[in-house]
Order: sequence, then structure tokens, then C-alpha cells
Amino acid sequence: MTENLPADVAAALEAMLDTERPVHVALRRQLPHLSVLSRCSCGCGTAFFEVRIAEVEPAPTGPGTVVAAEAQIVTDAGEHPGEVLVFTRAGYLSWLEVCSWSDDIEVSLTAAGTSLRPY
Repeated sequence: MTENLPADVAAALEAMLDTERPVHVALRRQLPHLSVLSRCSCGCGTAFFEVRIAEVEPAPTGPGTVVAAEAQIVTDAGEHPGEVLVFTRAGYLSWLEVCSWSDDIEVSLTAAGTSLRPY
């Protein structure tokens, strides 16, 4: 379902978009039609998307920009150095943002010893 996405982005979206909430189910339907336009140059993993909107319906998120999913980044030591947010615009996946709350711990989608815990 996410073969066309980088592994770290695909794993984050799979972890954050659950299979129970109707909005998340609709967003998951967009994954096969999603590609990454660009990535943040710092290495954090932030990714900006393009959805082939002619091939898939929008999710019922509303007309503007919405945080559709969010998760804490958790280290093996139990620390919470940041979070990941999934944004939509007009019901389509728009970007995934990696946010750091720590200067001492590497925060990225691929940092060793970290996992995502959806809120």
C-alpha cells in the first residue's frame, strides 16, 4: 500500500493513521496515490506530499489545513524528545512534520531506538 513512499515515511504514516477512525481510514486510502515532493534538508524526516487527487476522494477533514494525526517520539529510555504531525489540506495528505523538543537527543523518523506513540 505504501510501496511508492520512502520506508521511514511509510512506517510513520502506517503507525499514525489507525484503521478505526473514519478520517484515518479515508487518509489511508490516499497512500497508494501519494508521493513525496521534497524532504527537509536537516535529516529530520519531514516530508511534503503530492496526492493524485483525481484518483482518490478527500477525507472528511474540512476545507483548510488540519492536523489529522499526531504521535510522540519515544526513546528506548522512555524520553519524549519530540513529535510527528500529519497535516492535510482540503482533505488530502499534505505533509508530515518531525518536531524536536530536545537539543540533546537526535529527533528523526530514522533515529535508532525511537518509536512513535500516537496520541
